[in-house]
Amino acid sequence: MSQSDEKGLLYGLNDRIGPLPAFCAALQHVLASVVGIITPPLIIGSVLGLQAWIPYLISMSLLVSGLGTFLQARRFMGIGAGMICLQGTSFAFLGVILSGGLMVKARGGSPEEIMAMIFGCNLVAAMIPMLISRCIAPLRKVLTPVVTGTVITLIGISLIKVSITDWAGGHNASDFGAPGNLALGALTLLVIIVLNRSQNRWMRLVAVVAGIAAGCIAAALTGHLTLKPMGDTPWLVMPALFRFGFAFDWTIFIPIALVSVIAVIEAVGDLTANCMLSQQPIEGEAFERRMQAGIFADGISCLLAAVFSAFPNTTFAQNNGVIQMTGVASRYVGMVIGVMLVLLGMFPAIGYMLQQIPPPVLGGATIVMFGSVVAAGIRVMTQTPLGRREMLIVAVSFGIGLGVEAVPEVLKQFPTLISNLFGHAVTTGGMLAIILNVVLPSERSEAVAAKTAEESR
Repeated sequence: MSQSDEKGLLYGLNDRIGPLPAFCAALQHVLASVVGIITPPLIIGSVLGLQAWIPYLISMSLLVSGLGTFLQARRFMGIGAGMICLQGTSFAFLGVILSGGLMVKARGGSPEEIMAMIFGCNLVAAMIPMLISRCIAPLRKVLTPVVTGTVITLIGISLIKVSITDWAGGHNASDFGAPGNLALGALTLLVIIVLNRSQNRWMRLVAVVAGIAAGCIAAALTGHLTLKPMGDTPWLVMPALFRFGFAFDWTIFIPIALVSVIAVIEAVGDLTANCMLSQQPIEGEAFERRMQAGIFADGISCLLAAVFSAFPNTTFAQNNGVIQMTGVASRYVGMVIGVMLVLLGMFPAIGYMLQQIPPPVLGGATIVMFGSVVAAGIRVMTQTPLGRREMLIVAVSFGIGLGVEAVPEVLKQFPTLISNLFGHAVTTGGMLAIILNVVLPSERSEAVAAKTAEESR
């Protein structure tokens, strides 16, 4: 195992890595993200009555995530950030896709017609991040470290809520919060912490996998791990282009387009955190080119998702936590992750086995990763000293953003579109941070104005 020259990393961004350590590092990224990738198609399929197609939708979500992740890491023809940017099914689109699908269903549309409309609108919306990526230079003037740091921190805080819910047993668990569940998560977390602080490089490299393995063994011994039969799950699934056809409706498209813009803001935050953890510049021309290529690749991933009947993709934030934990930033690991996800999509039986991991074990493993995302956001935010203006931006963005997510009923009097768009901390807090950053004059501008006023007297 070669030593990276970059401080704090076992493998730097462009370091070659052997097959075994690459597999170990990639597996930890997959374990941290596979549930997040397959959950949106599960929810959408259940709500819209697409149960017969859920296995196929899950397989395509994994396959497209793999293709997008490989593209981001490989950086083909200037497309892709050239980092470990795991692409996954975005939760941000959940509300607007459900609303559009229910609208088609209310018109009497069949499951195939519902999916044709959803994927058709998603195909057109995929052009939005591609177009925005061409304007990254002026966008960077708006998305300052205070704004991106605020967005990254809000993303991490939102993810922690998911993690702690899993730790307690998962949504709607009959034994939610049981001491046994909390003990399993604590054991998993303890193993990860101990191995991560070890002086042995291999121990740090396999810390997350070892923690999950220890948690699963303990779960099996205590009766918390019950393997479910595969049933009719196929062993091999082959992708098809536009399997359900193509349809388009402006009424359904506009909300999806708005969320696409918001998803770009999240992607900017995730990519900035990834650059920082991979010890790459987070300002200057090289950073702007990397950001431009990464956002454009996000659009390509969404395009592939629509073509192969999956839901829109975005860069996952939780994998930044895995980079922090393992010390592996090599983009070659990103390519291995892409191949693994493609195989999971084509061979559903493998992914089905990963789904058997008990939620408390996953919660214990992901809590520290998501906490690392919060820490990364704080580091970005405090790159420069925070003055009164910056503190006000952070305070308002955090206060209203987290408040809306904690009490979503505050928006229940508004149209469904508004509550779907602004019912999340990242969306509301991020938009407020951008607006305040543009509207509020800098302290330097205030000082110049005061001096001018004084001289005019």
